[in-house]
Amino acid sequence: MLRGLTTVTHFADDLGAAQAWYTELLGVEPYFAKEFQGKPAYIEYRIGDYQHELGLLDAKYAGPGRPLDAANTVTYWAVDDVEAGLERLLALGATEHGKVTEQGPGFVTASVIDPFGNILGVMYNQHYLDTVAARA
Repeated sequence: MLRGLTTVTHFADDLGAAQAWYTELLGVEPYFAKEFQGKPAYIEYRIGDYQHELGLLDAKYAGPGRPLDAANTVTYWAVDDVEAGLERLLALGATEHGKVTEQGPGFVTASVIDPFGNILGVMYNQHYLDTVAARA
């Protein structure tokens, strides 16, 4: 039933600050932006080998079901070097959530809390790399 990751959306109380932070982190500008009542409400980036989508939604438009925190959700993004990825995230103002941990052969993870309260995970995942190689 599930075909793969399409869009991950994080909430931000300050969408402008979130856009600046994620643009710096990702090294690309958002490809899509939506306004509501003439003000920025949502932006989206395409990143990575398969152009996965990362959206940032102004928290005031999140609706009544928004959790008070993101403590139960971690989305992991593939990286080639978990330690370097973690260092960069910390240098950009994130705080450590999960230390670099080998989860098993070919699977290493770490996570941070971004400046807006969202948990962002990075993972070296050999299966992901094997999938990319098979498609080449």
